[in-house]
Parts: sequence; C-alpha cells; structure tokens
Amino acid sequence: MRAIQITEFGGPEVLRPADLPDPVPGPGDLLVEVERSGVNYADTHRVEDTYLSSSALPLVPGSEVVGRTPDGRRVVAMVESGGYAERAVAPAGMAVDIPDGVDAGTALALLVQGSTAWVLLRHNVHLAEGESVVVHAGAGGVGSIAVQLARTFGAGRVIATAGSADKRELALELGADAAVDSRAEDMTTALVEANEGRRVDAVLDMTGGRVTDESLRALAPFGRLAFYGMASREAPKPVQLPNLMRHSATVSGMWLPHAFQLPGDVVGRAMAEMFDLVRAGRLRAVLGGEYPLGEARRAHEDLRSRATRGKLVLDPTR
Repeated sequence: MRAIQITEFGGPEVLRPADLPDPVPGPGDLLVEVERSGVNYADTHRVEDTYLSSSALPLVPGSEVVGRTPDGRRVVAMVESGGYAERAVAPAGMAVDIPDGVDAGTALALLVQGSTAWVLLRHNVHLAEGESVVVHAGAGGVGSIAVQLARTFGAGRVIATAGSADKRELALELGADAAVDSRAEDMTTALVEANEGRRVDAVLDMTGGRVTDESLRALAPFGRLAFYGMASREAPKPVQLPNLMRHSATVSGMWLPHAFQLPGDVVGRAMAEMFDLVRAGRLRAVLGGEYPLGEARRAHEDLRSRATRGKLVLDPTR
C-alpha cells in the first residue's frame, strides 16, 4: 500500500512516500480502507519526537482516519499511528459509525478537534450558562468548533483570538462576540477589554509561552484555564500554587486519549451530540484544505506556518 513514512525525526522534510505491506489487524481491531486521513498539530510533534508519548522509528504518522471496514461499515476512528496510508488498523473501541449526511472531512474534524472542544468545555472548565469563555486560535480546528459549542452550551460571552483579520472575521461568523489579535502585546488587558472590562471565567489554551501566562492573569475569581497544547513550542511559566489559592483559580490539562478511558462512553456521547448538531445545521466543521497523500510534507508546512484555518485532511486515493 501507499503510505507516508518517517525513518528519522525532524520537521516536515522527513515525511516521505513509501510502499509498505498492508497492516494486519489483531484481536479487537478493525481494518479500515482509508477514505481520508486527518492532519493534526500533534502529528507535527510526533514527527519531531516532541509529543507527550515517545515514538519509535520507522513510523507512519497519523492518528485518525475515515473509511470502510470489510463488512461495509463507514467509520471514523482513532489509530495509534499509521493513519497516513491507504489502509490502517484501528481498535474497535475507538471507531464510531458515521451517520448519513456527514462527510469525511466533517467526521474527522469532530473526532479529534470536536471531541477535544466538547471535553474541554464540559469536563475541564465546566462551562456554565452565562459565563464568559476565551477560545485561543478561534479559527483553528479545535477553536472553530469550540466557539460554536460554547454558544450552544449557553456561554454569556465568547471571545476568540486569532492572528489575522480574516481569521478573526471567521471566528465572529461562527458565533464569537469578540475577536482579539493573538499577537496583542498584553493579552491580559486585551481579554479583559474584550469582556467589557470584566475578567473572564474560562480559557481554552493551546498556545503556551506568554499567552498562557497572561491568560491566567485574566481569570476572574473561580476562573478556569484548560491547557491542551503548546503550538508556540514555548513552555509557560511554572504555576505557583499559592497564586491559584490567592485568586481562586483552576488550571487543568487535557490529552484526548484519556477521554476514551472515562466511564460512560464520553467520546461516543460527544460525537452523537455533535453529529446531531451538524445534521440540524447548528454546527459546521471548518475544512481548511485537502492534500494528496504524497503532499503530507506540504500539509505539515502549512499547518506549522499558522496560515491555515480549520481541519486539514489527506486523500490517500490521490
């Protein structure tokens, strides 16, 4: 089969096409004939071996696929690796059947980006009706869905950040009440001003560095910041526990694979709710680009440049 393989860690330049044997499913696995593969920011970290879990070489990147199983089911599924290929193996418990009326790109966007946004809002910051929430990278894959879900969940004010005028306009179109330049010199002041002079109740942050530090200082008493990525590749300052007590603030982290371990099939419930919202016309996935499988390198270059919006996918049929 055709695939993208890396034999050394590094930047996008290490992503190379390869002809490999078909994967063999084990007990409890599904073989998926891949229709589309998702491209995530986490993939860029895995390729350079800076992800939360270490990778072994050689590696076929990719953690999510849409496709058909041998018995004809059309599923969207998480995979440990191997998504950038014509065929992939997925644990049966991490595959979700796709209802009619939902396209491949949307299904992929909902599985990782959508589920991430849903879990952040419901389980990390426990967003209550009427509260304000900041969504960093509001035009990105997670952010674009989080803006819409926050509105659906009854947020009183949704504040998005983005680095360009067109991305800020997109966030406003999706339902944000205000859009802040992500390059603001003082993010604390910018967020408070965007919240009409009040500190904010919740922040969804995947930036790192000073943006995280300054967002934490923008929290109201009993405010919550959920940290789920570090796109800047700059670590924020260490959090001082006495300061959390002083401001009644909460900082949490989230890594989506852990959500699959929660009781009550949390990801399945999130997907079902979001599928219903999509089919009702109340939620849309922003699809940011579709690349032939052989152009995975370009997809990573575009993603890392922060010039993209929404969900990027690879097409193994091209």
